[in-house]
Amino acid sequence: MVGGDLAPGTLLLAYRSGLFPMPHRRRLAWFSPDPRAVLPAGGVHVARSLRRTLTRFRITVDTEFRHVVESCGDPRRPSGWITRDIIDAYCELHALGWAHSVEVWSEERLVGGLYGVGIGAFFAGESMFHRVTGASKVAMIATDRIVGSVRGSLFDVQWATDHLRMMGVVEVSRAAYLSRLAPAVDSVGPDWSAEVDLLDPAP
Repeated sequence: MVGGDLAPGTLLLAYRSGLFPMPHRRRLAWFSPDPRAVLPAGGVHVARSLRRTLTRFRITVDTEFRHVVESCGDPRRPSGWITRDIIDAYCELHALGWAHSVEVWSEERLVGGLYGVGIGAFFAGESMFHRVTGASKVAMIATDRIVGSVRGSLFDVQWATDHLRMMGVVEVSRAAYLSRLAPAVDSVGPDWSAEVDLLDPAP
């Protein structure tokens, strides 16, 4: 599906319907992959080597949203798709309380992060970045702790890649995804202001 706009109401209706936007051949397109990639609650695979280094990182939530999105949209990244229009649209969603960022810090330096859209117990991870090894995975772990803390949660990552599969992402059919989406968006969502402890057991 091609066309439309990035107004908050349009975006929220799209996510509730199982769609998400990406520019395609200089036009705005809407996608609903089959199969769909999701992360089961508590499903991030944490290697021993990473677990030993988790205490090096500090997590914040929703403190540097624009910085995270702009870092994900760095034009030097290969296959970049995050345009200025996308950045502005999701920053507006964030200002309205519908989009969230998880930031990963090493001392006072932002070294990784992830952003996406949250509706009830549903979270659509849009993109992530890292500046040191493991930082994007730490962002996934932290987001999983938040999203998976509520019953009936659905953590959508859209398409599976080899990297995401290694992190614990699985694929489900579009029909199965939509059957989980409907109750998730109507459920009570997680507390995005809660402190995240990376060493806590997965939910």
